[in-house]
Amino acid sequence: MSDLQAQFTRRSAMTATIAVAGTGMLAACGGGDDEASTKSVDAAIDASKVSVGSGFVDRGNSIVVTQPTKGTFKAFTSVCPHQGCQVGEVTDKAIVCPCHGSRFDPMTGAVLAGPADKPLAEKKVEVKGSQLHVTG
Repeated sequence: MSDLQAQFTRRSAMTATIAVAGTGMLAACGGGDDEASTKSVDAAIDASKVSVGSGFVDRGNSIVVTQPTKGTFKAFTSVCPHQGCQVGEVTDKAIVCPCHGSRFDPMTGAVLAGPADKPLAEKKVEVKGSQLHVTG
């Protein structure tokens, strides 16, 4: 095999490897996963984890719980409807998806900024002593 043929073969192998890896990374973002965002949940969260004007993301149960005002708790799926990423940060102004920057209202789950075009699915949250019981 000549040097030119060997270089061509190595380049072809690298290009194929990069293409396959890139496809895997795109698949990780996935398409909006309606099944994951609407899956049934039954979880208990310590209310102390949810500060006023902030929230808590429970990745294991795919939920985010917010406390927009003192004593008012809201719960939503933590799965972004854009491409199925888990939301990552909750501020007094927004629930933020780190993958593509979608922002959601912490009181209603409504879209504040895209690319998401659907709200976060709401869950029911009930205060039971020092625990928040999230269902839905």
